[in-house]
Amino acid sequence: MPVRSLNSSVLKWPDLQTVDRAAGRWARELLQQHADVLGIAYIGSYARGDWGVGSDLDLLIILRRSERPFWQRALDVDLSSLPVPAEALVYTMDEWRALAEENSLFYRTVEQEAVWIYKDFNIQD
Repeated sequence: MPVRSLNSSVLKWPDLQTVDRAAGRWARELLQQHADVLGIAYIGSYARGDWGVGSDLDLLIILRRSERPFWQRALDVDLSSLPVPAEALVYTMDEWRALAEENSLFYRTVEQEAVWIYKDFNIQD
């Protein structure tokens, strides 16, 4: 979240390096808690480098499998330790492969711009 300089009323939004380091720490904690995580990336403005004041961090998580429906999976992910607002999209490996096979615009965009923090899968496997 934005922080106030000590002797100023100016708010400073966390920069890319700060967000990247925090995302790495957050990912390591997530991996310790969830053995079924195969991939973690950030996408969107922080991945493209065009973030600005008010930008959120868009996270992509790939799971080996999940019994929960897509719309409920992000509820299992605690994003509160990140320095900017964040949201997570949580896919199973089968869902991610289906997007790849469809060659969806979303999949192609992720392939071009994602910054993978952790990746332990190959889409062809």
